[in-house]
Amino acid sequence: MSSFSTHVLDAALGRPAAGIPVALSRSVGAGWTEIASGTTDDDGRWRAPESAALIAGSDHRITFDTAAYLQSSGRAPFYPEVVVTFRPATTERHHHVPLLLSPFSYSTYLGS
Repeated sequence: MSSFSTHVLDAALGRPAAGIPVALSRSVGAGWTEIASGTTDDDGRWRAPESAALIAGSDHRITFDTAAYLQSSGRAPFYPEVVVTFRPATTERHHHVPLLLSPFSYSTYLGS
């Protein structure tokens, strides 16, 4: 079983993005089932509980409620949410998917 975490950085402000609601889901049939949710901590980090282990070869997604975060700092969200869909090939490693965020752009990658 594979563990999962994320780290959100606010590129426009140059600091961690604390307080972003996140939801981790797994594809089941024709839909999605939420397997964990939470909020980024003061350092912009969130780790899924062990009970939300990823499954190799299955589609997963993490949804970031960026509207709530951006509005809390007086910025209008162009992207009210960011959804990153991914398919882990193995359960032999930890999967870390960071998000670099600004009001008008975002990027992500597979971290370690």
